[in-house]
Amino acid sequence: MEILTVAPGDTVFSIASRYGLNPEKIISDNGLDENGTLVVGQALVILFPEETYLSDYFESVSSVANQTDTTPRTIFQNNYFLNGRNRLFPGEEIVIKYDSFPIFSGILGGYAYSVIPDELIRSVISYLTYLMPFTYGFTPSGELLSPNDSELINIAQTYGAKPLMHLSTLTESGVFSNELAHTLFLNQEAINTLYENILETVREKGYYGIDVDFEFLLPEDREAYVNFIYGLTQIMNENGFITVVALPPKTSDDQRGLLYEGVDYAGLGNAANYAFLMTYEWGYRYGEPQAVAPINAVRRVVEYALTRIPNEKLLLGISNYGYDWALPFVRGETEALSISTARALELAAQYGAEIEFDPVAKSPYFYYTDSAGREHVVWFEDARSYLAKVELMREFRLAGGFIWDLMRKNPQGFVTLNSLIDIE
Repeated sequence: MEILTVAPGDTVFSIASRYGLNPEKIISDNGLDENGTLVVGQALVILFPEETYLSDYFESVSSVANQTDTTPRTIFQNNYFLNGRNRLFPGEEIVIKYDSFPIFSGILGGYAYSVIPDELIRSVISYLTYLMPFTYGFTPSGELLSPNDSELINIAQTYGAKPLMHLSTLTESGVFSNELAHTLFLNQEAINTLYENILETVREKGYYGIDVDFEFLLPEDREAYVNFIYGLTQIMNENGFITVVALPPKTSDDQRGLLYEGVDYAGLGNAANYAFLMTYEWGYRYGEPQAVAPINAVRRVVEYALTRIPNEKLLLGISNYGYDWALPFVRGETEALSISTARALELAAQYGAEIEFDPVAKSPYFYYTDSAGREHVVWFEDARSYLAKVELMREFRLAGGFIWDLMRKNPQGFVTLNSLIDIE
């Protein structure tokens, strides 16, 4: 794999000719429009097929996998354009193997809401070790509140991914309730009921375990949360399942702020099988413009986490979105718009922007002026920022990474991760 930065005068066809590649594959792998529109400064992933297969009549991904001694999962990973489609059309060139080697081996997971379009989830599911349907809630008495997760579980199982139950303190109003967690921790009977309901649901629905995300915990609930996760992990492990606990991006034991004070990295890391570092949202909806997941800030979180949690338990957060800020930024007034990588590139092309790359944050950004004459700045993710994250995972030999979230189309992101990671 090579990551190319688009220069003035470059076209998909000139680049394809330079490398002796199919321009349609470059368009598909990078999520370009059908015309192959490029933006100066844009990153392009260039892949080099080692073995290909030309499909004939009445062939499928499954039949080609049998003929070429590979798996349907690998074929879907190597051919994003299939979007999970099993039926092949005559004359389609299918990549069986690339002339490249992953730099890292580990877990890759992702979160999805039940409303995710069918084509979108099928296009990415083969890249995942775990799929987490978002989200189960619970009542103060320990009863579960279930999302519509049946279809996502079925898709995961069909394409060889493992579904993980996701449990959070998110309420119907869309906020995390520390009062709900506090009430639960005071009632051992409710905790036991919740444990029983979780185990029953995991067994009944075919989940491989549970991923827990209680946010904005009260400082006085710090130890209670560790005990809750410890008890849950014990029950899960005894029955052949795993527990993952999500952690806010701390950089010290005594970090101030409601997001951090109720979270004990060492205790939770010891209590769970895996700890998921939510390393994103430095740039966020109500904050000042900056990278969503600047690698220098992400590194500081990982380095602190490694002093409290074994590396083989740590999962790195990978953001799959960006933000568009109208300028000038006014704290308390400016609200950024969350956008996909594809939308970011559309905006850059529409307004003739040139994409720049921050060498410290290792994130792309650009400025543009809209039709009303107002200036904007956009920070997003691309192949270069994903490479930086995978290199960090490799450097510290982490267990892998979880993607938040799968709701935005990003072919280049998944093609990049697949090229860099031997996904378990």
